[in-house]
Amino acid sequence: MTTMNRRIVLTSRPTGAASEDNFRLESVPVPEPADGQVLVRHHYLSLDPYMRGRMSDRKSYAVPQPLGEVMIGGTAGEVIASRHAGFAVGDKVVSMGGWQEYSVADGAAGALAPRKVDVSRIALSAYLGIVGMPGVTAWYGLNSICEPKSGETLTVSAATGAVGSVVGQLAKAKGCRVVGIAGGKEKCDFAVKELGFDACVDYKAAPDARALGALLAAATPSGIDCYFENVGGAVLDAVLARMNAFGRIAVCGMISGYDGEPLPLAYPALILTSRLKVQGFIVSEHPKVWPQALAELGAGVATKTLKYRESVAEGIASAPQAFLGLLKGRNVGKQLVKLA
Repeated sequence: MTTMNRRIVLTSRPTGAASEDNFRLESVPVPEPADGQVLVRHHYLSLDPYMRGRMSDRKSYAVPQPLGEVMIGGTAGEVIASRHAGFAVGDKVVSMGGWQEYSVADGAAGALAPRKVDVSRIALSAYLGIVGMPGVTAWYGLNSICEPKSGETLTVSAATGAVGSVVGQLAKAKGCRVVGIAGGKEKCDFAVKELGFDACVDYKAAPDARALGALLAAATPSGIDCYFENVGGAVLDAVLARMNAFGRIAVCGMISGYDGEPLPLAYPALILTSRLKVQGFIVSEHPKVWPQALAELGAGVATKTLKYRESVAEGIASAPQAFLGLLKGRNVGKQLVKLA
């Protein structure tokens, strides 16, 4: 009896907000690995905000997700068949297997080759979050762009997400005052009580821009020296007004505009008058830092000096709904789909 592979493909491009109608669940036979390849049974699928950008066909840093093909995505799983000398059945690996239960991967495909991981001290799922791309994103943006110094104030938006939660913890370890921005009391309590942030601003408690600015001012009495940007829009406007001279801003994401709405700045002149450094980055373009970043992040997780939380949906059919929830901020920590 042929084993079937359930997968999610992109069937249409969103006009405005993405919806479940943009996806289709289908079943196809599990592929057979050729020479030099491995067959991986995925245990976890990573859901990340960048995927929304890939769903559209507008100009971006990467090519759009092709229609009719499996949605792009990181996966963590187990090799169940191998025709590559470097991989054995039972090896745990992370790869870009996409929104499906099984995938065939080329064992010699350079940066896209599956990567063996050690699950003796670190859970397999963590390699898609804090010890994976989101963690390295936090590490790079913080260390290479924000360059925080002890005693400075760092603010991070989407503070309890997969990236923001790591940024704040790493900045605290460097001696910074860390102020998160998140949506809702539960998330802010998590940031302060579990992650160790000094304060967290609940943007949902602010009825307008003036109120948001007042909440942020109260949390940052000495201003803001470093800002890690994940959101954009009104949150960015509020932060710009609090930035100290020669502040640094690492632009990682603009999730408030991922559905296509423009995100004009209210006071762009602040970039000049405060002499700010504002730099966007894509972490996949900096492969040289990954080994060091992953080693430090892995050590932090293994020794429990770095904490993380996961939001886990069950089964491949739940991926579209879980992804849409991620875009609306319904997750705390890393959003995953458990497949096995």
